Amino acid sequence: QVQLVESGGGLVQPGGSLRLSCAASGRIFDIYAVGWYRQAPGLQRELVATITPGDSTNYADSVKGRFTISRDNAKNTVYLQMNGLKPEDTAIYYCSLLGSGGRALIWGQGTQVTVSS
Repeated sequence: QVQLVESGGGLVQPGGSLRLSCAASGRIFDIYAVGWYRQAPGLQRELVATITPGDSTNYADSVKGRFTISRDNAKNTVYLQMNGLKPEDTAIYYCSLLGSGGRALIWGQGTQVTVSS
């Protein structure tokens, strides 16, 4: 079974940048769409960005213009470049393979992003 591993989280000051990575254990990202989600304490998990095998992307309004999702199929990796980070971006970030209708099929273990001065 394919496994997803997120990395790249950490502590960053407001206005700073981070790049998250989602690595798959096999060649899967040219077949399935991928979503980045986040979950802040006490809140529901929310969809942040998606990318399809055809490289169509979508973003939550809260991150448009600041976050960029991309893929490198040769490395079996999906990235989330996050610029202009705000304290409200603080959350655990997860990646997921998306099935029909955008249903999350497989989750990674998550990576913590903390934006604080």
